[in-house]
Amino acid sequence: MKVYVFGATGTVGQPLVEELTKQGHEVLAVSRKPGPEKKGVQYVDPEPANMKGADAVFLLSPGGLADQYSVLKPYLDEAKKIKPGKIVAMTAFGVEFAPEEVPLRKLELEVLNSGLNATILRPNWFMQNFNSYWIQGILADGKIYFPGGDAKAGFIDARDIAACAASVLTGTDYSGEGLGLTGPQPLDHNEVAAKLSAATGKEIQYVDVDPEDFKVSLKEAGLPQDYIEVLSGIAAGLKAGQASAVTDSVQKILGRAPITFDQYARDYASAYQS
Repeated sequence: MKVYVFGATGTVGQPLVEELTKQGHEVLAVSRKPGPEKKGVQYVDPEPANMKGADAVFLLSPGGLADQYSVLKPYLDEAKKIKPGKIVAMTAFGVEFAPEEVPLRKLELEVLNSGLNATILRPNWFMQNFNSYWIQGILADGKIYFPGGDAKAGFIDARDIAACAASVLTGTDYSGEGLGLTGPQPLDHNEVAAKLSAATGKEIQYVDVDPEDFKVSLKEAGLPQDYIEVLSGIAAGLKAGQASAVTDSVQKILGRAPITFDQYARDYASAYQS
């Protein structure tokens, strides 16, 4: 099978490519910056026309952009033309409850109504956010700065998201379904800090920052204002408890329990050493 993977060198795309090639599939790996050469992987520019010949298509919303629908619409249109055997779109946890005009929800609806064999994957907050988006504060002074209050979230390891995507892309189940993906237990940020401390040997603490200060820090990091509003809104949703649910989707798809936060922390411990 030949699988078209959008965002192939990203947090989910990279392990997805690895999983697909391990299973013996060919990958059309979409990326502006090609990764290392690998058997079975052909890197292609992010042009919809390069989807030609794909048996299955994986789309995800690129980071840093507020209007994900406009970005991905040309790729969905191309998929409608070539009619792959499967299309999987990764959106975000809880998007099914958003108004239809919200870009990701608009994308979901168009994918599900495309006439294609389609599945939506909606992962909760990534465990890997802590070694990427929030790593600067951790390395600088041992602090996780986030406006999450004491709310819990069903953090999921991106490797589980990739494994679920590989299974759904190459299988026949879950057509027309939207699946919420979470880790095995909801955790608040104080619990996350304690687990990272235990795994790394560093004292890491959580600081519940003011939402407006959070926006300022994102602006200082160079993010565009429209995306800052998106991230701030999602963070507010977490603080309101909207990310606390835990589902059994990973167990159903993979036949095993999701990766625990403790395992993630041990596997990524070196990322937290300054």
